[in-house]
Amino acid sequence: MTDTQARPVGPRVPQHRPQSLVLAFFGNHVLDAGHRCVYSGSIIDVLGRAGVGEQAVRSTLSRMVKRGLLLRQRQGRRVYFGLTAQARRVLAEGRRRIWDEDAVNADWDGTWTLLGFSLPEAWQRQRHSLRSRLLWSGFGPLYSGLWIAPGEIEVGGILAGLGLTGHAKVFHARAADATDIAAMVRESWDLDGIAARYTGFGQRWGACAGRGEGAGDAIVVRLRLVTEWLDVIRTDPRLPLRHLPGDWPARSAQGVFRAVADVTAGPARRMAESLVDTVPEPAAAAAPCQEY
Repeated sequence: MTDTQARPVGPRVPQHRPQSLVLAFFGNHVLDAGHRCVYSGSIIDVLGRAGVGEQAVRSTLSRMVKRGLLLRQRQGRRVYFGLTAQARRVLAEGRRRIWDEDAVNADWDGTWTLLGFSLPEAWQRQRHSLRSRLLWSGFGPLYSGLWIAPGEIEVGGILAGLGLTGHAKVFHARAADATDIAAMVRESWDLDGIAARYTGFGQRWGACAGRGEGAGDAIVVRLRLVTEWLDVIRTDPRLPLRHLPGDWPARSAQGVFRAVADVTAGPARRMAESLVDTVPEPAAAAAPCQEY
């Protein structure tokens, strides 16, 4: 048995896209380290420990450069990758959702954000992008072109970023007394599916919460933990707790997540310090890593 095989790497978890793992890697070990670029071999090593092959990692890094998420820098024969401004915004938003927000919405003030849109039939890509961004922001489809989210959600940036400002109308409102909000919530969101994802997460990771799971391959445990948790909360609009089933599993799953995160934080950081080779971006802030 090799050293890597001997180390605990957490429970069996769903297979994640390599890009999700790369983003989690940069969010865990690079985002707060200033403007640094990471040696490609370090990324290949860490993701290899998580079961991702070298060619898959290289292909993913190249695609992320083309998508404007990573920048590339050469030093001699070595290739380093750094975060673009866009990637930093994505990771900062993900960090806010992961670490700052509670998994349940117990303080809802009764307001809703309604967004109506109408796009030409040929705009399939724009429609898909808009729906994906709306889902991430907590919206659900009330009707085909009318989406709704609890609270006052700022969507101007989403619409502007997709070039759709002129194709949507946004309102903030309260439901009339005659509206059955609990029924509306059940119709607009897949509560059973969301609950099942929380329950599955809690069951898979619960055994790790009470033991020193981070003592082994903590960098991989934490990488998988954060990636899966983000996948779970990405589908959760944080609906008002008062309109959810009494046994809603989000809070208990969040407790499991934070317990394992606490156990792995220190060991993962120390492993990253020994495994991950970084260099400053060229001329510090004067010039970013060069695009691929």
